[in-house]
Amino acid sequence: MSDDDLLRYSRHILLDEIGIEGQARLLASHALVIGAGGLGSPVALYLGTAGVGRITLVDHDSVDLTNLQRQIAHNLARVGTPKAESARAAMLAINPTLDVRTLCTRADAELLDTLVAEADVVLDCSDNFATRHAVNAACVKHRKPLVAGAAIRFDGQISVYDTRQAEAPCYACLFPPDATTEEAHCALMGVFAPLVGIVGTMQAAEALKLLAGVGESLAGRLLMLDARSMRWDEIRLARQADCPVCAPYRN
Repeated sequence: MSDDDLLRYSRHILLDEIGIEGQARLLASHALVIGAGGLGSPVALYLGTAGVGRITLVDHDSVDLTNLQRQIAHNLARVGTPKAESARAAMLAINPTLDVRTLCTRADAELLDTLVAEADVVLDCSDNFATRHAVNAACVKHRKPLVAGAAIRFDGQISVYDTRQAEAPCYACLFPPDATTEEAHCALMGVFAPLVGIVGTMQAAEALKLLAGVGESLAGRLLMLDARSMRWDEIRLARQADCPVCAPYRN
């Protein structure tokens, strides 16, 4: 760790739970972020400022004026720019030492199979169930911890799905892939601007804890926020023995 690193990350290093060893683990880690929009913006910025050494951003979309109400990694000058590239520019403006790889494409099953295998932690910041299930399936297959968040209108949720733990459920244990679920899109239903910041920042925190080996993760727990009252509810999650996604990988 260089002298500049010691200064930049000094407030982490001062924490007994992290220290130099924990910060060194962050610097040596690789995070995969799926989506660089409302959730992915604070995720990317906080992973970058905290010193996660290698970050891969995947997003097929471009910055639009309507995004700027909540997607804090982007700005007016970058409207029309691919979101992954825009987020990378914002990250490097704060921390130019980062290794940030961008893929301006959809995260399909084939791509995820490759990318997830290379990562230490995966953060799902996507906005549709097809992608969420594809990300979960790849994480289960490669036994990688998944930090998943969602936000729509005034409602947010976050959990960690870590099938390295014998009793921890995967995303499909809670949301079966064959279930009929109505998609909710912020373009039609709206989203409270700070909500994505709250959920995305918590996703970043959970990922950093996992990478640094600090504290207790949200594995087995789903937090749900009603931002109108700022009240959190916690639901305990159970692994489903007949889950079609994770059951075949359990021994």
